Amino acid sequence: MFDLATRDIKFVSGVGPQKASVLNKELGIYSVHDLLYYFPYKYVDRSRIYYVHEIDGNMPYIQLKGRIVGFETFGEGRQRRLVGHFSDGTGIIDLVWFQGIKYITGKYKLHEEYIVFGKPTVFNGRINLAHPDIDLPAELKLTAMGLQPYYNTTEKMKRGYLNSHAITKMMSSIIQQIQEPLPETLSPQLIADHYLMPLTEALQNIHFPANSELLRKAQYRLKFEELFYVQLNILRYSKDRQRKYRGYIFETVGEIFNTFYTQNLPFELTGAQKRVLKEIRQDMGYGRQMNRLLQGDVGSGKTLVALMSMLIALDNGFQACMMAPTEILANQHYESIKELLFGMNVRVELLTGSIKGKRREAILKGLLTGDVHILIGTHAVIEDTVNFSSLGLVIVDEQHRFGVAQRARLWTKNVQPPHVLVMTATPIPRTLAMTLYGDLDVSVIDELPPGRKPITTVHQFDNRRESLYHSVRKQIAEGRQIYIVYPLIKESEKIDLKNLEEGYQHICEEFSDSKVCKVHGKMKAAEKDEQMQQFVSGEAQIMVATTVIEVGVNVPNASVMIIENAERFGLSQLHQLRGRVGRGADQSYCILVTTYKLSDETRKRLEIMVRTNDGFEIAEADLKLRGPGDLEGTQQSGVAFDLKIADIVHDGQLLQHVRAIAQEIVDADPTSENPQNEVLWRQLKALRKSNVNWASIS
Repeated sequence: MFDLATRDIKFVSGVGPQKASVLNKELGIYSVHDLLYYFPYKYVDRSRIYYVHEIDGNMPYIQLKGRIVGFETFGEGRQRRLVGHFSDGTGIIDLVWFQGIKYITGKYKLHEEYIVFGKPTVFNGRINLAHPDIDLPAELKLTAMGLQPYYNTTEKMKRGYLNSHAITKMMSSIIQQIQEPLPETLSPQLIADHYLMPLTEALQNIHFPANSELLRKAQYRLKFEELFYVQLNILRYSKDRQRKYRGYIFETVGEIFNTFYTQNLPFELTGAQKRVLKEIRQDMGYGRQMNRLLQGDVGSGKTLVALMSMLIALDNGFQACMMAPTEILANQHYESIKELLFGMNVRVELLTGSIKGKRREAILKGLLTGDVHILIGTHAVIEDTVNFSSLGLVIVDEQHRFGVAQRARLWTKNVQPPHVLVMTATPIPRTLAMTLYGDLDVSVIDELPPGRKPITTVHQFDNRRESLYHSVRKQIAEGRQIYIVYPLIKESEKIDLKNLEEGYQHICEEFSDSKVCKVHGKMKAAEKDEQMQQFVSGEAQIMVATTVIEVGVNVPNASVMIIENAERFGLSQLHQLRGRVGRGADQSYCILVTTYKLSDETRKRLEIMVRTNDGFEIAEADLKLRGPGDLEGTQQSGVAFDLKIADIVHDGQLLQHVRAIAQEIVDADPTSENPQNEVLWRQLKALRKSNVNWASIS
C-alpha cells in the first residue's frame, strides 16, 4: 500500500502524462498521496432520485433517472449550444451543453438509460441542467454513494477535462485500490486517548462519506492531525532553540537607562508599558534568548518601549539594531529616537538604501568599532557588508512585512544570537498568533498614552461632500491638518492613480486658500520625502495620498482622516489608516466615504469601524469576515504551511486543544527519545522534508 501512496499521479487510471502535468502545475499534486490529501470543499446528497414532475428551479441539486429522447442544436459560432431532451416518464427536462458538443453526441446514446445530476435553472420558462454529470446506472451504486464530494478546480483544469467529476472518478479508483491500511501518522496512544478515526478510514470517509456522522469524524481526525503537527513543530522548534542558544545576560539597568528615565522621558509610562518593559527585562536578564512579539495598537507607545529596551542593551556593553519595512518609517524612528535621546552620549545612525558613499562607510566603520550604539534602518541592515562589534538586541518593526529568512539573517550578525523583539501595530487574533508566531512570547500594550481621546469614526455617503468640506474648513481654521486617502490597488493601478490625480486637482480647487501636498507609491523617494516633509512641518494643511501613509507618518497636529472609496479597503487597513490621526491631545475624526451600492459584508465592515476603536476586536472581525489568508501581511509573515482542511477561524478551540497536547509531549519528551512518540517525530521530520518549509515557521 505504501507503494500506491508514493506512486506518480500520471500512472493512476484515467490520468496520464497530460493531465498529470496540469495537476502538477495547478494544484501541486504529484503523487497519489498528494491527491488523497486534496480534500472536497462541499458534499451533496446523491442517495435520492427525483422525478421530473417534482422539481423546480429553486432546488440546489437534483438527480434523475431516465433517457435522452432527442438532441437539438441552437445558435451559431460561440452562441451555439446543444440541448438534450431528457424524460423519466413523468415529464421532460432539457440538458444543455455550451462546449464539447461533438464529444457529447458521440458519447451518449438516445433511449439508453442514464442517471443525470446537476443544478436546475430556469431558461425561457423551461427547467434545464447545464453540463450535468451523466452515468450509467450500473456504474453508480447509489445507496453506497451517500454524500458526493465536490473539488475546487481551475479554468486550466476544466479545459483539460479535469473538472470536479473527473477528480471524483480518479479518487474513487484510488480509494478502491486501498487493500490494506495506510501507515499511521499519529501514535496509537493519541488515537486511543482522543477517540480519533484511523487514518485510512478517515481518508476514505473524507472523500466518500456514507453519512454525515462518518464525515464529521473523518474531518475531526484530519483537522486534529493537521493542527497538531503545526503546533508540535512550533513548540519543538522553540524548545530546541531554548536548549541550543543561551541568551546574553543583561544584568545591569544602568546609567544610560536611568539618565533617560529621569531626565528625558517625555511623559509618565502607562501601566501597560511598564508591564511590557518588566517582561522584556526578565527575558534579557535570565540567560535565555528573548524571542518576544510586542503587539500594540497604533499610537500606543511601542517605539518608546523599544528604545528603553535598547538602552538596557547599551548599559550592558552591547549594540542594538532596529529594522523597519520602509525608508519613511526608518526615518521617522531615527528622528523620534534622536529627539528622545537629546543631550545624551548615545550615537544613533540611520542606514537605508539611499545612504551611500562616505557617510555609509563611516556608519559601517562605527558599527565595527562599537562607536555606533544604535542602528536604525530598512532591510539594508541585513546586507553582508553590515557587521557589528557586539549586537545584543534586534528589534523588527511591523514584522509581518519581513519574511522569516530576512529576520533570520539579522540574528546571525553575532556569534551568539541576539535578543529579538518583533513589533506590530496590526493586532493579531489569538488563534492566528498561536499559528503564525506560536514560538514567540507575546506582550500586549493595551492602553493609550494619557491625554489621547478616542477617534470618532463616521460613515458618510459621497453625495454629502458639501457638509464634509465645511467640517474640513472648520478644522483647518482651528489650525489642524487633514489626510485624504484614495485606494491604490495593484490590479488597477492606472485607474486608481488617475482617481488620485483627479482627487488632488479637485481638492486644490476646493481648498484654494490651503496648501495641498500629495504622496503615492509611484513617486521617487526624494519627491515623496519632500512632499511628506511639507505636511510634517505644517507648511501643507492637506495631504492627498494612497495607503503609503498607512505606516510611518506621525503628525500629532493631523486631526481628520478622510478615506475615499472606503468600501475597497479591508478592516485591518482601515484601522491602520485611522491610526494616523488621534496622535495629539485634540479630538480627531475618521470619515469613511462610500457610494450607496454596498454589499452586506462591506456594510458589516463599516459598522464595526464606526462602533469600535479596539484593534483586537477589529482583527477578530476581519479574520471572521475574510479568513486568515487574506489578512494583510500573512502571506509575507512566515506562514510556511497551507492548511488543507483546518480553519483557524472556526477551529480555534481545537487549535488550543491540540497545542496543549503538543506542549505536554514536548515537555515530557524534550530529546525525542520516547519510543511511544517515534511515529510523531518521524512524521514531523517527513513534513519538514516536504516542499512545505515547516522549519521556518516562527
